[in-house]
Amino acid sequence: MRRTERYPVEGANSLWHVYKTVPFLKVVKNFVVIQLARYTPFLGMKSWLYRTFLRMKIGEQTSFALMVMLDVMFPEKISVGRNSVIGYNTTILAHEYLIKEYRLGTVEIGNEVMIGANCTILPGIVIGDGAIVSAGTLVHKDVPAGAFVGGNPMQIIFTKEEMEQRS
Repeated sequence: MRRTERYPVEGANSLWHVYKTVPFLKVVKNFVVIQLARYTPFLGMKSWLYRTFLRMKIGEQTSFALMVMLDVMFPEKISVGRNSVIGYNTTILAHEYLIKEYRLGTVEIGNEVMIGANCTILPGIVIGDGAIVSAGTLVHKDVPAGAFVGGNPMQIIFTKEEMEQRS
C-alpha cells in the first residue's frame, strides 16, 4: 500500500494547478540541479548537489548512476540510505498529477539497496535495507528488507530468508 496524501482539484486536471502546489522558481532551480547531476560522472558531486540544493537526505557512499531522474517538484520528499546504488536512468517520483486530484508521498530507500537500471519508483514507497530491485521494475508497492524483486507489475522473486539460503 502506497502512502500518499490526496489533494482534490476542481475544473481542469490537476497538472493545470501545478504552480499553485509548487513555486515556479523552485521547479526551475530543481530542474537545473537535477539535469546537471544527471550528466556529471562525479558521484560525490551528485550527492552534494542533492543534499545542498534539493534538501534530500542521502547517506554516505550512496551512488546515483548517470541519467537518474529525481522528482523535479518535490525532491526533498526522497531519502536514500548509506551505500546504496541507484541504477542508470531510474526515475524516482514523489508526486503524481491525476485528472481530479494530485498525490504526494515520500520515498524512503534504505541502506545497501541495489536498484537496477531503468526502474520507476512511485510516490509513497519504502524500500527496505538490503533489498535488490531488478532492472526495469515498476516499484508500485513497498519492498521488504533483504528481498529481491522485479517485473511489471513488481513481484517478490526471493524473500530475505530465501536469499540467505541461496548464499
